[in-house]
Formats: sequence, C-alpha cells, structure tokens
Amino acid sequence: MAEQGSESEFGVTERTRLRRMRHKGSHRRGDLDEVLGAGFLCHLGVVVDGAPMVVPTVYGVDGDRLYVHGSVASRSLVQAPGGVVCVSVTHVDGLVLARSVFEHGVNYRSAMIYGVPRLVTDPEEKLRGLKALTEQSAPGQWEYVRQPSRKELAATALVALDLAEASVKVASGPPDDGDGPDAELGLWAGVLPVETRFGVPEADPVLPAGIEPPAHIAGRAGELLGRPPGR
Repeated sequence: MAEQGSESEFGVTERTRLRRMRHKGSHRRGDLDEVLGAGFLCHLGVVVDGAPMVVPTVYGVDGDRLYVHGSVASRSLVQAPGGVVCVSVTHVDGLVLARSVFEHGVNYRSAMIYGVPRLVTDPEEKLRGLKALTEQSAPGQWEYVRQPSRKELAATALVALDLAEASVKVASGPPDDGDGPDAELGLWAGVLPVETRFGVPEADPVLPAGIEPPAHIAGRAGELLGRPPGR
C-alpha cells in the first residue's frame, strides 16, 4: 500500500478522513483497486424503515463504478432517494497475538466507499453490471452459463455506486510490544495467519454422469481467496 502523504486520487471528505492510525490509510485509487480486486463479498449499510441495516452481498467493479446486488438497497432508494450508503470490503490476513491483551490485533485490508446509489433500470447496463458481479466471483462463468432472460432481469435488483469517495486501510506485521517491558515475560508472541481457499468443486447431486466442471472452475481448487500482496 502507498505510504501516507503520497499523491491522492480521491478527495478527502469528512466521511473518509482517517482520524486514527493514519499511517495505515490511503486514498489512492490503486490501493482501492487492490482491495476490491481481491474479493467479491461486501457489506452494504443502508437505512431502511428509518433504521440502519447492514447486509452482506456480492459486488462487481466495472471501471469507475461499483455494482451491488440487493433488494434491500432498492427499498432504501425508494424510501429515501438521494440517501448516502456505505459499502465496506474487508480481508482478514491474520491474528496478531501479543504479550499483552492490549496489544492484540488483526492484520487486515479494508476499504470503505460512500456515495448516493442509483438503481439500475436500463437492461443493457443491468446486463453489464450482472456480468461484473459474476466475473468478480467466478471469472469465465458469464460466458459458460445461460445469461439472464428479460423476465429474470426485471426481477433482479442492481445498484450502481460511483467510486468517487473512498478510503483504504491496511494493517500488517508482528505485535508492537517486542521492544517494551512485556518482552521480558517470556511469552510467545506473533501472528497466526488466516487463509481462505477454494475447495474441490462439488457437483450438483442431480447432475448427469460425465459432465465435468469447466477449466475456469476446476482450476481454482486450492486457490487462495483474497490473496495478500506478496503471497
């Protein structure tokens, strides 16, 4: 990740201003792309029926636009047009286990994106957005399977959010108490890495014999999801 003070591609707003641990933060578009490109699951924060709601959903990136799948977001847009939402993406890379509870922590990469969402109604854009969602999680799947019908498109809620207001934060490395008084306690300290990998594809039980998973699926077995930089 870029060091603090490097040239910023995002204008800093009150929502994205980094108030704690600024050295771990960035407002560079390249850093945002790295975090978004490493996953496909986000958490969408909206206000529905006057109360905050945070829901997990899938996302896809197409240029300067983030597409998010979710009927909850469309309900929010109908109730409060012009309301701001928050999308967060987080990858956990390890538990930081120090010599004292106070110094424990988590190594992670995260991004927060703010903006006024737009409900996608144009059929062509909705297709592009759904393709972005599909390819984000399973590259090659869009061309392999049947694409949505008009009826299915009409029944699908898709929201677009411009990538114009965002911030990134990354925490990495060992505990911070290696040179303090607690180093004399003689206790183990370090990082317990966290990894999520794709397993071997499991066929639908009703799938006829002889139909094997395509290469773009079978080839991902064992692949590390959300791969940290340099690993």
